[in-house]
Amino acid sequence: MSEKLNEVIKRLSNGFRKKFDDYKGLYLFGTYLDGKDHEDEDIEIVALFDIEDKSKREQIWPLIGKIETELEVCIDLYPYTPEDFKKDGDLYDEVMEEGIFYNPLGIKQDKGFER
Repeated sequence: MSEKLNEVIKRLSNGFRKKFDDYKGLYLFGTYLDGKDHEDEDIEIVALFDIEDKSKREQIWPLIGKIETELEVCIDLYPYTPEDFKKDGDLYDEVMEEGIFYNPLGIKQDKGFER
């Protein structure tokens, strides 16, 4: 995995874990699955929380902006509850087929989040 991608996952996981008691982990999917940097592509991530609402999104986006600015990357983040994530059929299928799950500590796991 590229150093930049590793740093993005680490910072997101640390930030979410410190801010939100209900953070369950994240999935990396899309172009960055090959572990390389892609200059013109977004880093696509699904983040899972027990509660996902407007208040949480208002706290998430400044963290995303800070990471994007400091690391010169673009992050396409999808915050979900596990239940709502499963309801988003096409995205859920893509992520479950190819995505990589990272636990709340930012450590890659063989199995994804399960309730």
